[in-house]
Amino acid sequence: MKAYLFITEDETSAFSNKVTKALNEGWELYGSPNFTFDTDRGEMRCGQAVVKEMAGPYNPNMKLDNL
Repeated sequence: MKAYLFITEDETSAFSNKVTKALNEGWELYGSPNFTFDTDRGEMRCGQAVVKEMAGPYNPNMKLDNL
């Protein structure tokens, strides 16, 4: 089964740390990173999709991450 995860965070080192953790846990980058400005909070937000092959069938109740 191929799992998909979209990581989001403010534009800080926390975002890079989440992506780095995912890569070190076997996730692979999927596409380019995304950036948007949160006008309510006045902060830049980042997002990065990652994918990973996982054993077993898909289950909508499975927890994909703890990033």
